[in-house]
Parts: sequence; structure tokens; C-alpha cells
Amino acid sequence: MKDVEGKVAFITGGASGVGFGMAQAFASAGMKVMIADIRQDHIDQAMDHFSNTNLDVRSIKVDITDRKAMAEAADEVEAAFGKVHLLCNNAGVNLFNDIVEATYDDYDWIMGVNLGGVINGVVSFLPKLRKHGEGGHICNTGSMASFISGPGAGIYTAAKFGVRGLSEALRYALGPHDIGVSLVCPGLVKSHIYDSDAIRPKDLAQTGGSPSKEFMTRLAQVHDAGMEPLEIGEKILKGIRNNDEFIFPHPEFREELSEIFDEVLSYLPDEPTPPARMEVEIGRRKRKAEAKAAIKNH
Repeated sequence: MKDVEGKVAFITGGASGVGFGMAQAFASAGMKVMIADIRQDHIDQAMDHFSNTNLDVRSIKVDITDRKAMAEAADEVEAAFGKVHLLCNNAGVNLFNDIVEATYDDYDWIMGVNLGGVINGVVSFLPKLRKHGEGGHICNTGSMASFISGPGAGIYTAAKFGVRGLSEALRYALGPHDIGVSLVCPGLVKSHIYDSDAIRPKDLAQTGGSPSKEFMTRLAQVHDAGMEPLEIGEKILKGIRNNDEFIFPHPEFREELSEIFDEVLSYLPDEPTPPARMEVEIGRRKRKAEAKAAIKNH
């Protein structure tokens, strides 16, 4: 989607962090932007910023885990701006506890927002993107945790791996429809995701443990050193225009990613593949190559 001027964007989690950076970059490029967020205080702050500009930005309060609310939001965006061309499934939460002690509520909350919210966005908006026939783009916010796992934030990592798989599959499926799909994989960003507990639903409050106040204070300081929202928003806009499959805003992960993929390859068995299985595999690769060609042609 190289020409974005005049196009309509819907951004979940758009009132702070990565989403707010997207909103600034997209609006400055001439797009009509609808910010969606669950926190009214963040919406008010974001809209106060845009009130001093002539940019076309509006807002809506919505819980992305509420499927009915998301469907209504999709209709509201069309009523306000017209056809939607860019869907950014960006909203996310995190939980900094030990996955070994995690409860069902911990899993349901983190997976419900970070993966379920992306699914709800796709199901609510994709029919509209396909119907108008003008092409478009879906930008899903994963994380470096979509590729890199570790001892912390295990449920978050599982959800972000899921967002990666969903995004890659959608990219192949939607290429022939002139709808691009990108997965954004941020590292540290100046955001409030460390404060996710403030919006945790009361009916999913049972947890396997919460970090200390000292840890959370330190976490806030760490995030304050992160990439500025506008910088990452501009990098995301560039990736969307290029129809990049992956948008990696942070260069500091190159070495670790290389190590991960080298390690994965090291576990493959060093033995020949039987001809019959290889024939099946060649057919699968051919179909994948054809799908990639379709994406490039659009």
C-alpha cells in the first residue's frame, strides 16, 4: 500500500506507545486515523496532542476482547471515514510472573488480548477490506518475543509466537486479494505496557503471583529508555509501504536472531530424505513459491 494519503487506518492500542507512534506517523502522511483504546485517560492524552494539529484523527473506546464491540467499532469507522484500508492490530498487555505458577486466569487474560484481540480484529475488519476491492494492509504487532523466548513473560511469548504464525498464514492467503500483511516485532519502546495490571479484568484476577513494587519501578525506568513512539511509527509506515513481511525496528537483535536460526538448523537430522517424501515437499515448496509470487505481483 504505497499510496496512503487519504486512506483510512484503524489502530488498536492507538493512544500510547507503539500505537500512538503509528497514529502520529500515519496522520502526518495524510491518512484518516481512528485510534481505538481501552483506557480513556490515554485516549484523552492522545486526542489532546492531536487537537493542536489539523490532522484527521478520531478516537473510540473499545475492548478488543469484546467481539461485539469490535464489530460495532468496524461499522463506526466506516460511518466516520468511509472505507477502511489499514488495520493495525496493536493493542497488547504483559504479565511479569513465573509461568510455572501461572493460573488459568493468567493464560486467559494474556492470550485473550494478545492473540484473541488480533483474531477479533481480523474477523471484524477483513470482510470490509475485501468487499471494497481497493486493496489494503493488515499490520499485526508481534514482538521480538515472536522469535526470542526466555525465562520471563512466558505466556506473552506464547501469544506473540501465535501472532507470528497467524500473520504469516494471512499474508499468503490475502496476497491475491491485494491485501498485504506485516508483522511488527518491536524491542524496547517507550510505552506503558509494564502497567498492564491497571486494566486487568476483575473476572480474570486470580494470578500465580505478581512481581515486587521495586521490580515494577525498575521496569518503568527501563521502558523510559525505549525507542520513541514516533520513530517506531515512521519505521512501521515505511514497512507497510514496502509490503514488508516483517518489520524489525530495532537493530540490536541481529546477532541473537542469527544464533537462534543457526541453533534450530543444527537440530535437523543429517540424513537423506526418502524420494517419496521429497516429492511431496517439492510440491509444497512450489505452491509456497507461487503464493509468494502472487504477493509480489500485487
